[in-house]
Amino acid sequence: MCASVAVPRTPLKMCTIAPKSCDTFVVLPDKTEGGVVVFGKNSDRPAGEVQEVIYYPAADHTVTRLECTFITVSQVPHTEAVLISKPSWMWGAEMGANGKGVCVGNEAIWTKALDGKDEKVERLLGMDMVRLSLERSSTAEEAITVISELLEKYGQGGPCSDTEPGLIYHNSFLVADPTEAWVLETAGKLWVAEKITEGFRNISNCLSIGTKFDKSSANIEKVCKEMGWWDGEGVFSFAKALSPGGEGSTSRKVWGENLLQDLTKHRRQC
Repeated sequence: MCASVAVPRTPLKMCTIAPKSCDTFVVLPDKTEGGVVVFGKNSDRPAGEVQEVIYYPAADHTVTRLECTFITVSQVPHTEAVLISKPSWMWGAEMGANGKGVCVGNEAIWTKALDGKDEKVERLLGMDMVRLSLERSSTAEEAITVISELLEKYGQGGPCSDTEPGLIYHNSFLVADPTEAWVLETAGKLWVAEKITEGFRNISNCLSIGTKFDKSSANIEKVCKEMGWWDGEGVFSFAKALSPGGEGSTSRKVWGENLLQDLTKHRRQC
């Protein structure tokens, strides 16, 4: 059983460039007037694509396999209730929340690990990992564990649009629960995660985790050095090593941070 609301498809010409206006943010209780968590995201999917808002109740499962957008993965015995916003053609979701108060949103990012070939192989989409993490977690940290384990086991890849086959990217995730938040950023099967316990955090279509991270995939510095993405000098920065051109931010990311800083400085508007 599920309930859904869909925006009707209109005959608009589909976008032929990679969307780069997706932003996700969280403000934690110390910066909000009511002492609550504020989580938000805008989705920049191709024009004309139907995006559904669907509720799935908690459920117990006897089947051992689950069919996602392109591949099947191992199913778990129990999944949490979820409310998700998803493109109608795919299994996964752009954003959502579950019955335990966990919220997840993802961003498209382009990294040095995109070689033009491997990422075309159909694996898990970032949106699949959003939904899987919501179904399988009761805290933000558990959601980070779910995503990172799925990424390392199955990998990410395949077209992220049913009308634009060239729209392929890696993913970053912002995850929050009632007490804390995490950012997880990926490049292929490599990943780093940063814990946020106060203030606010925002992500856009770029890598934003530099030298400070609380968790990572195994031997990440060694792998980046072997691939020629890091010269081994100084403190390792994930964003600097994996971002094309060595850039770790966009103007939109910076302006979003400035806006959150202004809105939260007196704890009045969030």
